[in-house]
Amino acid sequence: MIRFLFKGLLRDRNRSLLPILVVTAGVSLTVLAYCYINGILGDTVEFSAKYSSGHVKIMTRAYADNKDQVPNDLALTKVSDLLADLKKDYPNMDFVQRINFSGLLDSPDEHGETKKQGIVVGMAADLISENTKEIERLNLEGALKKGRYPEKSNEVLISNDFAGKLEVEPGDLVTLITSTMYGGMSIQNFVVAGTIEFGIQIMDRSGMIADITGIQNALDMYDACGELLGFLDRPNYDDIAAFNAENTFNDKYSDPNDEFSPVMTRLRNDSIMSGYFDMIDGFIGIIITVFVLAMSIVLWNTGLIGGLRRYGEIGIRLAIGEGKGHIYRSMIGEAILIGIVGSTLGTLIGLGFSYWLQEVGLNIGDMMKSSKIMMPSVFRASITTPAYYLGFIPGLFSVVLGTMLSGIGIYKRKTASLFKELET
Repeated sequence: MIRFLFKGLLRDRNRSLLPILVVTAGVSLTVLAYCYINGILGDTVEFSAKYSSGHVKIMTRAYADNKDQVPNDLALTKVSDLLADLKKDYPNMDFVQRINFSGLLDSPDEHGETKKQGIVVGMAADLISENTKEIERLNLEGALKKGRYPEKSNEVLISNDFAGKLEVEPGDLVTLITSTMYGGMSIQNFVVAGTIEFGIQIMDRSGMIADITGIQNALDMYDACGELLGFLDRPNYDDIAAFNAENTFNDKYSDPNDEFSPVMTRLRNDSIMSGYFDMIDGFIGIIITVFVLAMSIVLWNTGLIGGLRRYGEIGIRLAIGEGKGHIYRSMIGEAILIGIVGSTLGTLIGLGFSYWLQEVGLNIGDMMKSSKIMMPSVFRASITTPAYYLGFIPGLFSVVLGTMLSGIGIYKRKTASLFKELET
């Protein structure tokens, strides 16, 4: 039966070509839209991971409970020993130290007196050690406006707007006034190595990035850090791998009864990013629903037109005694074959365009000149496993639904009218 229907579609292109083209176009757009939106949202997730959350994050339990307050007095200690253990347990992951801090940044005049000062919100990362990936990971390349990257532990980068407010230039001295890990006051001098643009107003107003060894010295955090960020050895976040790492680490190292024991949490558990992942799933559902409805309406109309053209054929089949149900089922079988062929072609075309966007990307840097760090300037598609079968959902469902709706007219045909139709 399937072979018979397939031959019928090949021999009568008028009833198969247009539906196949419609399904192919709809499926290719579905696959392309999914891959592109998945790539955009995935890039945004990756930028958030690289800047603040990592694929997994390790903190003390007390720090995790109050992380919005950035409580460095609850920071991780004996970090070097923990990093050595992590390297053995998770050889395919890269763990880096981060310290978030805030305070007052003072710029002195030629007499050493305060010239300007302002509230500073900063982050410390490994900027100067050999083979560090932090400059690339934080997307500092291209964000530098003046000066150079830090080369010593007492050199920092501050936002270009903040530097203008403090009236400092690369090479000038600034003084950080903040509190240490133990609650004491810390006054430490730093040299402005360069200025950067974050692309976010709050960071451009008072942002600062420093090498972690200089901040550890300023905050009395020797062999300590606020957070350890872990990154999987793959371009995009993998929630299953992160989930496995989270469970194994917490089973081995975390003690619920010790508030200073380390605890690992994965990116999806982050209070902000969890909603973001739900939004990604919602977008995918909307894409499928829209294309199913749109293609169903088009194919319904196509089916009605084809049904009108095939009235003579259907009449003859009814006249020779073929059951209405059998005719209806055979039309649905044809629709399934059309859906499979169109979905296959559409998936291949959609994947082709998606692969091009994945490799080349769409450069929107000219539209986002001020967003240097927190947003990517090139949006790329991302081909994942669902892209290979996702298009078959709207492709098959819509053509079958359209045929079922248009084929209902078969049951309304009356034998008395067949002979009149056959005469014409």
